[in-house]
Amino acid sequence: MKNIFNAADCSEIIARINSLTSTTPAKWGKMDVGQMLAHCNVTYEMIYDNIHPKPNVFLRLILKLFVKNKVVTDAPYSKNSPTAPQFIIKESKNFEPEKKRLIDYINKTQQLGEAYFDGKESLSFGVLNKTEWNHMLYKHLDHHLSQFGA
Repeated sequence: MKNIFNAADCSEIIARINSLTSTTPAKWGKMDVGQMLAHCNVTYEMIYDNIHPKPNVFLRLILKLFVKNKVVTDAPYSKNSPTAPQFIIKESKNFEPEKKRLIDYINKTQQLGEAYFDGKESLSFGVLNKTEWNHMLYKHLDHHLSQFGA
């Protein structure tokens, strides 16, 4: 798996994002491209923006027991996988601002580096190591960019 903390791998992801247009069709799923970018931004909002509530103790336990290993390992997501409620984007989103936000978040993550993330707490899964953070972040981006043929 590629490394979200590696400058060359980040450049490749950003090039894939830049290959999208506001009318790029999805190969599967219900989101349009603007919604997909907003959906990907939620992960970074949870890391940097403190605008999403921390799950309660019971939900966090469920997430750790049943979801974490699907998210933080290198096993790819399947098409049309279930989505957590805070990641569901129903309203229309403006493509260009969402694209810029996502690229800015990716650059910030790469610049902060793996040392910043090693041992950092995830809202949903508790403390993760740098490899788990990388798998979660890179795999999610790769999955959705592939969804749109990028």
